[in-house]
Amino acid sequence: MGLRHHNIIDKMDLEQKCALLSGATGFGTRAYPDLGIPELQFSDGPHGMRHQDPNAANHLGIGGSIPATCFPTAVTVADSWDPTLAEELGRALGEEAADQGVSVALGPGLCIKRSPLCGRNFEYLSEDPLPAGKMGAGYVRGIQSSGVSACPKHFAANSQETRRQASDSVLDERTLREIYLSAFETVVREARPKTIMTSYNKVNGSYANENSHLLKDILRDEWGFEGAIVTDWGGSNDHVAGVAAGSTFEMPAPGLDSVRQLVKAVRAGELAEADVDARVDEAIELVLSTAPAVEAAAGRQFDVDAHHELARRIAAGGIVLLKNEPASADEGQPADAGRPLLPLLPRTKVALIGDFAQNPRYQGAGSSLVNCARLDTLVDAVGTSDLEVLGFAQGFDRTDSADDATDVRLRDEAVALAQKAKVALVCLGLDELAESEGLDRTGMRLNQNQLDLLHALSEANANVVVLLFAGSAVETDWAADARSILYLALGGQAGASAAADVLTGKVNPSGKLAETWARRLGDTPTYDNF
Repeated sequence: MGLRHHNIIDKMDLEQKCALLSGATGFGTRAYPDLGIPELQFSDGPHGMRHQDPNAANHLGIGGSIPATCFPTAVTVADSWDPTLAEELGRALGEEAADQGVSVALGPGLCIKRSPLCGRNFEYLSEDPLPAGKMGAGYVRGIQSSGVSACPKHFAANSQETRRQASDSVLDERTLREIYLSAFETVVREARPKTIMTSYNKVNGSYANENSHLLKDILRDEWGFEGAIVTDWGGSNDHVAGVAAGSTFEMPAPGLDSVRQLVKAVRAGELAEADVDARVDEAIELVLSTAPAVEAAAGRQFDVDAHHELARRIAAGGIVLLKNEPASADEGQPADAGRPLLPLLPRTKVALIGDFAQNPRYQGAGSSLVNCARLDTLVDAVGTSDLEVLGFAQGFDRTDSADDATDVRLRDEAVALAQKAKVALVCLGLDELAESEGLDRTGMRLNQNQLDLLHALSEANANVVVLLFAGSAVETDWAADARSILYLALGGQAGASAAADVLTGKVNPSGKLAETWARRLGDTPTYDNF
């Protein structure tokens, strides 16, 4: 294929061309106003924009960002099994990106969930490449319908956070293609993303960003990808090798050292200038194809209320009903003809228990952390429903770090409240320290203080509903202590209101798990080697 922007490239000297292929700031590229090339802004954004002041941006999830809608994370959306819902979410993400001057939203995450312990599973769609690909294509179509670019990640064979910048994914060609590349192929062929991000790890001994088999043979030549390839932030090992293999941008901002390395390699005959020109052509195409949408949105503000309601609807679509047994009969009265406990009848007297009811887990930690425009809580959402809320009790310390006396006091307060109610709504889950970029989980169990509380509550009230917050699978050997279990995953800023909609029957819980929930960690296929 010839160069699409040869008229611009012919006017650039070698230094200018090489400088375009790396970041000038934490999330921005270099601009060439005299050549009509504006700066391009990337932003973390798999479930909401994390766009910071360009002069103070970082890629570590540290520091405030511009308020944006925190939509449900990928695990929640995947449980809807509805690509049209993913497309609606993507369209809203694209709109907010353009409003904030962002040309490339870094997402969705297509890494395959090979173990439930991957600390970033909440950002990924499935263990199965078919739903991951179909749902991911929905995201990309939606984002790019707003005129900006999506950026599926992390390409490829990246399924752990531990030593992610040094690990080597060693696998045969069939496994690579059928499991780890299949979702990417679906997205590339069906949704035509303008950008793709490479992963930190090596693949069969070669860093993904320098792997010509991945980037040239498969992605570009076989699948026909014509867009730009960007490193993960800090994920460049050898920019010269990356450019030769087909990688376009080195991010975030390596200074001028990478530029000098490229120039030196070209002049020494170690890197073909044609390869540099091809990468520059990809960069210019990305910049110029997304600039009109960003320019048109300048000064525009997205509809905060409308996007909050969309987030609520998407969160409700991903809620999974894991268990729903008939309610216990009141003393001296028969049960309601075997009617399942959920949905709850109007004016049911409920006790709201668990720290997550007041301080919800609604997203994971790391580079995807969104400064949400609004945040619903179950205390407020259930409190304004047609249920009769008798009170709230914290029940446990969410990190299980309190002393024994505090644990006993919190448990006793919760049990006393549950004894007064018809139904105990118990909010359990994984805490913020359990699920984060850069860390993997060490087990699948909830904290022991939560399990102790649940058992005590089940003895005090026969009608316990567990509302479970977690970005990936957990062991559920405690299920006998609950009549009903609702898996809320990580539902974003409106997830609590979505949960109230399901509890009261306004929304039917139609979600289905997009990943296997093993009975125990030892049953997972990767237990011996993850």
